[in-house]
Amino acid sequence: MSVRVAQRFSGVERSATVALLETVQRLRRSGVEVLDLSGGEPDFTTPAPVVAEAVSALEGGDTHYTPSRGVPELVRAVADKLEAENGIRLDPATGVIVTPSAKQAVFTALMTLLDPGDEVIVPTPAWVSYPAMAGLLGARAVPAELRAEDGFRLSRRLLEGLVTDRTRALVVNTPGNPTGHVLDREEAEEIVAFAVEHDLVLVVDEIYEKIVYDGRAHLSLGALPGAAERTLTVNGFSKAYAMTGWRLGYLAGPEPLISQALKVQEHTVSCAASFVQRGGVAALTRTADDVAAMLKEYTVRREMTVSALNALPGVTCAYPEGAFYAFADVRGTGLSSAAFAQRLLDEAAVTVAPGSAFGPGGEGYVRLSFAASREVLQGAAERLSRLAGQWAGN
Repeated sequence: MSVRVAQRFSGVERSATVALLETVQRLRRSGVEVLDLSGGEPDFTTPAPVVAEAVSALEGGDTHYTPSRGVPELVRAVADKLEAENGIRLDPATGVIVTPSAKQAVFTALMTLLDPGDEVIVPTPAWVSYPAMAGLLGARAVPAELRAEDGFRLSRRLLEGLVTDRTRALVVNTPGNPTGHVLDREEAEEIVAFAVEHDLVLVVDEIYEKIVYDGRAHLSLGALPGAAERTLTVNGFSKAYAMTGWRLGYLAGPEPLISQALKVQEHTVSCAASFVQRGGVAALTRTADDVAAMLKEYTVRREMTVSALNALPGVTCAYPEGAFYAFADVRGTGLSSAAFAQRLLDEAAVTVAPGSAFGPGGEGYVRLSFAASREVLQGAAERLSRLAGQWAGN
């Protein structure tokens, strides 16, 4: 029997990072002691107030459908958080949708904006799912290739060369995955001015906003003058609150866009799980100390990881400004990013993500996550050091 699938799948590959996770799980089942630095999975347990609130909700029978926008308490907590921390003022009744993950929020935003044949500009190297989501909608992701020599900054000059009459939106991820770049005000103002001039919507993924280093401050594009009416802000709970398995996020923006995005939610996932949303309220209101403690630990792990990488022959790594990834330049080894990653797996049982998976500008780099424990990071550093010695001796 010949089964026909939609043509739009022809240009969409499986998620490289999900495939790496499956490889790790398969090897571990076979007895290989793999040290996994490929994924974005915090090793911390979810803060106790979040767990307690969700358990209480479950035990109290809070297991039913919620409004598609989300339970009122969480919608209000999100709106309050956006105003107090991000400078984004929205009516919670019309400007917020609670989603089952930030990933779902990104997809909902793009589905709201893009028709088949439309274009969305995606600065690269980028999270693997942005271009894939555009492809699943029959749209085209246009890469804006960022340069390490420029600190992976996004310039208006670069953007101006990419916009066409089919361009509908620009995706911005700050702090960035995989580069760790954090937008500064000058850069942000250029982006907003570009969007205003070309009448584009900004889809701004701020999932790593709580994880910034060296005294930097996260800046929300939606708070800048001229941006509010054209910005969809995406955020979630996985990274800042160690809630990856809970699958909880939100989409926020102007009513004309959110009212249409709500239709996507209603006709696809309906709502996020009720008891998970109760945990989300606790995360936003009762975990400040936990979030600060995790950031402090990430700062230590960042130093461990970058120092270990810079000690390897042929490898250089700048300190990321935000998120929990080191984006290491391995061009000095003479290996492609995929070949370098494969050799680490084959010869040291350490998994990293090849930069080629993150689009143009990623080749020659590998991404290592320091969301793993200190013990795993130290073990990986020792294995890499031994491996580098073996390579040097060959």
